Formats: sequence, C-alpha cells, structure tokens
Amino acid sequence: MEIKENRSTQERIERIHKMAKGHFGEVRFVGIKFHDKIGWIAKIQFDEFDSLVAEGENADDALKNLRKRVKKIIERYNMV
Repeated sequence: MEIKENRSTQERIERIHKMAKGHFGEVRFVGIKFHDKIGWIAKIQFDEFDSLVAEGENADDALKNLRKRVKKIIERYNMV
C-alpha cells in the first residue's frame, strides 16, 4: 500500500513555478489569496503573457486546479 505524502502549500507553489518557468520562460509570480465572494484563488503571472487563474474551495484545491490548467496548456502545445 502506497502512502501519499502531504505537500505543503509552499511546495505546491514552487512546483507550479518550476513547471511554468521550464516551459513558458520568465514567471513573475505564483500565489494564492482569499476573495470574500469567490473563495480561494491561485494565480500565475508571466512577464510576456496574460496571467492564469484557478479557483478552489481551499488553498490546496486552488493550487491543484492551477497546476492542472498549466499542464493542459503544456500538453496541447506539445501536440501541435
């Protein structure tokens, strides 16, 4: 039986930053914040592109959704 390792929010942010920087180039920042009406929002901002945003019920879910979104973009780019 495999034991899943619990990742911290900081580790998730670093992982997303590394993945995005490796593919897109320069990344301005990756972060999360709580919005009263929407909930948790994870955002990645690039120097040369528009920013990407993902929502979630908690901070970890928002970061997971952002990571999935970045992975989909990278996979689609590699298919072309």
